[in-house]
Amino acid sequence: MSRIKNHIELQFLSEPSDVNYGGKVHGGMMMKWIDQAAFACALQWSQSYCVTVYVGGIRFFHPVHIGHLVKMEARIIYTGKTSMHIAVDAFSKPVGQTDFVKNTHCIIVFVAVDDDGQPKSIPAFKPKTEKEVAMHRYAIKLMDLRKDIDEEMKPYIV
Repeated sequence: MSRIKNHIELQFLSEPSDVNYGGKVHGGMMMKWIDQAAFACALQWSQSYCVTVYVGGIRFFHPVHIGHLVKMEARIIYTGKTSMHIAVDAFSKPVGQTDFVKNTHCIIVFVAVDDDGQPKSIPAFKPKTEKEVAMHRYAIKLMDLRKDIDEEMKPYIV
């Protein structure tokens, strides 16, 4: 049996239909691409349909320009019994240049589900490299922070 990859990379050109009024790719399009890359990574890992349960910490560092090559890198950084924490980084560059600029970073959590929509067990992710171990710790730290945020939000959730 082959080892399941814990990462995926998607590349494409940004198009004029992706533009906002300021002439750059709008944030909603970036979030769509982030979700698509993370979903593909979650499907690849779990070998199952998945649903988004959390998106957080989206940071837009630099704008993406129309006609630039866009690269989405998504990787599993932590797994629970049914959930996958996926870090997504977006990069872009003008066509013909070699260096990508990091535009965006965020974390998305997916849960694998069965045909009845119930959570389904997935393979455990075991970090191997120093970077994977660091990202695994990062995911755990973010989970702890989300617990505090969830507690603060309780009175406002209907």
